[in-house]
Amino acid sequence: MVNMPREPEAFGEQVAKILKRHYPERTIELAGPLDLILNGKHLGLENLYRMVLHEPDRGLELVENYLGRLIEGDAMSSAPMPLSVAKPRIMPRIQPLSIFNHLDREQVAHVPFVNETVIVYVLDMPQMTVSITVEQMMRWGLQVDDLDTISRENLDRYAPDLQIQLVDSTEGGRAAIVSRQDGYDAARLLLECLHDRLSPALNGDFYVAAPARDMFLALTCDPSDFVERLRERVKREFRRLPYPITAAFFVVTRDGVAGTKAA
Repeated sequence: MVNMPREPEAFGEQVAKILKRHYPERTIELAGPLDLILNGKHLGLENLYRMVLHEPDRGLELVENYLGRLIEGDAMSSAPMPLSVAKPRIMPRIQPLSIFNHLDREQVAHVPFVNETVIVYVLDMPQMTVSITVEQMMRWGLQVDDLDTISRENLDRYAPDLQIQLVDSTEGGRAAIVSRQDGYDAARLLLECLHDRLSPALNGDFYVAAPARDMFLALTCDPSDFVERLRERVKREFRRLPYPITAAFFVVTRDGVAGTKAA
């Protein structure tokens, strides 16, 4: 890993040094190997660490870009934005419940989802996304259900010409892959038209794997050998990729999305 150490503790220490060098006016301390406290707020470094492991030759560049967007996004989140400007930019993201290990659940606009995940909402800006807080939502006079409706409508319009790659397996199953790498691949599980779009090609109800933010894999519910092979692949990607969500499959039916992870 060029210019960035591979060991989590040393990685966190190096990120702290970079932050202090670029933003000396901010209070920075390490709370754990991949856990910084920046001006009193926890900053988990797990996703950044995975990003750098994924592209080690760009390690320092990735870290500096990530931190720059983070500081800029923090400033934007505290600046007022009228709803008329924000509304077309509100988008949904699926996140694991573990995000609340470092975030205050009461401050994050979200709704519960299945497979131990939640749906959070972001403002999609040209170079970054900014999380929507409960305070911002209330400033707009909205409820979380309003955010959910607006974000899903925006997601439906975001890429109407969405390209889906179909792949037939030797076992007899079929998979459908979405890979725009625009930050919303996994979120497309929330598309209203998803079942209508994919069920003809996937023999009715189907599974979806969303192990990380930038991965969407739909697959037929059988044969079992095919499903188990892809399940193992999904587990590996969940452990490896930045912005992990869940290794569990979702079930997409005409009535909606269900989870497969036991309660």
